[in-house]
Amino acid sequence: MEEKLQQLQNWIAECENIVFFGGAGVSTESGIPDFRSENGIFAAVNAYGYQPEVILSHSFFMAHPEIFFAYYKKNLLYPDAKPNACHKALAKLEEIGKLRSVITQNIDDLHQKAGSKRVLELHGTLYKNFCMKCGKTFDLPYVMQNDGVTRCADCGGIVRPDVVLYEEGLDEKTIQAAVEDIAKADMLIVGGTSLNVYPAAGLLHYFRGKHLVLINKSATNMDKKADLVISENIGEVFQKVVLEKY
Repeated sequence: MEEKLQQLQNWIAECENIVFFGGAGVSTESGIPDFRSENGIFAAVNAYGYQPEVILSHSFFMAHPEIFFAYYKKNLLYPDAKPNACHKALAKLEEIGKLRSVITQNIDDLHQKAGSKRVLELHGTLYKNFCMKCGKTFDLPYVMQNDGVTRCADCGGIVRPDVVLYEEGLDEKTIQAAVEDIAKADMLIVGGTSLNVYPAAGLLHYFRGKHLVLINKSATNMDKKADLVISENIGEVFQKVVLEKY
């Protein structure tokens, strides 16, 4: 393992255009559960009688906003979570001019809290909310005032989180920016993701650079195509390779 960490450290030292692509595993070390593991959000028994994927879909949200808001406020909001070593290391790499961008499937804002400036949020963020009727925007504390449907203070419309629900498409501008960054990168580091969620996972196919690195506890379908695979906690890897180096 030390040889792999040294190899990653060497590549980071030589590269000047690194892109990071991350998933839920990046935030589990901050106390935010992932979705599909045995201890994940989707594995937990809920009292609403529907599968989580159904509750978090566009059609269900429109038909049953009361259940949607009750479920999402109870299971998806972790306002007290703090950035971990991975988030901090990526912000450091951007600060010293090595990291081009963070492309994330997460909706928890932890990359921004750590100091990262260019964060492409493929699935949106819970920290931005908007009224579906008048368009007014609201922060997370406004949404957390109660457990029911969040309503606009001005017009009474439903205030929904600016996230991509099931059945909804990803933002085209965000996708295009991610494709361009990945295509221009000399190293792509993929971490904390099983690469099973599409279309996000398909973005990796645009990479044409020197080094593809995968850091994930479990195997992925891209392991054989990677130049380096590290099956360790991503926070521990970045602590040793970045934070103790720079």
